[in-house]
Amino acid sequence: YIWSAALETLNFLPIEAADPFTGVLVLGWGRAPGSNTQFRATVLIQDPALEASSLKVAMQKRNGPASVETNKRIEDAILTRARQLRIAALKR
Repeated sequence: YIWSAALETLNFLPIEAADPFTGVLVLGWGRAPGSNTQFRATVLIQDPALEASSLKVAMQKRNGPASVETNKRIEDAILTRARQLRIAALKR
C-alpha cells in the first residue's frame, strides 16, 4: 500500500527509477499543483507496515534540500493515503 500511495501522492513528479525489490523510488523534477517551487524526491520504503518508521522521504529543491517539515508532511500524506488504500481493499 505504501508503494502505491507514494506514487499517487507524488504523481506530479516523473518517475526516474523504481525498484520494488529494494523499495526505492527516485522521482525527477516537478512542481506540485499551485506551487512555484520545483522539487525532486527519493523515497525509501523499508517495511510494508503502515508506520512512520517504514518510510523515509528526501525531498530536494533546486537550491538544496527541502525542510524537515516538508519531508515529514510528504511522509504523512503517503502514510495517510496508504491507510485509505488498505481500508478500501478490506471493504471489497
